[in-house]
Amino acid sequence: MLNPVPAVLITSKKDGFVNAFTAAWVGTVCTRPPMVSVSIRPERLSYDMIKSTGEFTINLPGSNLVRALDFCGVRSGRDVDKIAKFGFTLEEGIEVDVPSIGECPVALECRVSSIVPLGSHDMFIAEVVRVKVEEKLVDSSGKIHFGKAGLVCYSHGEYFPLMEAPLGKFGYSVQKKKSKGRTK
Repeated sequence: MLNPVPAVLITSKKDGFVNAFTAAWVGTVCTRPPMVSVSIRPERLSYDMIKSTGEFTINLPGSNLVRALDFCGVRSGRDVDKIAKFGFTLEEGIEVDVPSIGECPVALECRVSSIVPLGSHDMFIAEVVRVKVEEKLVDSSGKIHFGKAGLVCYSHGEYFPLMEAPLGKFGYSVQKKKSKGRTK
């Protein structure tokens, strides 16, 4: 019942073959060092690829890729080359030997630090070793505007766009109001 969650495309690479699969059980687990978790079923093709190489990339797609996002979650890389099917542009990894998907506005290069068997899924805990963000999402002060990326979330079997305008910012509920200054 913990919904919505981000819907992402995870790329992995082994023996020169690159696969992409959809995951919605992804989350931040630590700030320093930056770490994420992703839960993957052992029968998935990418499970063995990631377990073997210890690397993967989390690609955050925009709503323009929702059809590909869905397809990559229901079709196996054993049966179809999903990268070729959707004509994804692969951009070489900088810190890992796994490419990101160029059509995705944000990508996190990850290195596995541990795997926790849980039942139907195993949780891969990984350090984020590099982040790529489209330049058009970053303003002159360095602030990233994720709302402009058209990112996608998943909730109870459906995909939803994230809103562009934020509802607030961390700490705004306790922030003191700015005074207009004193006048005499």
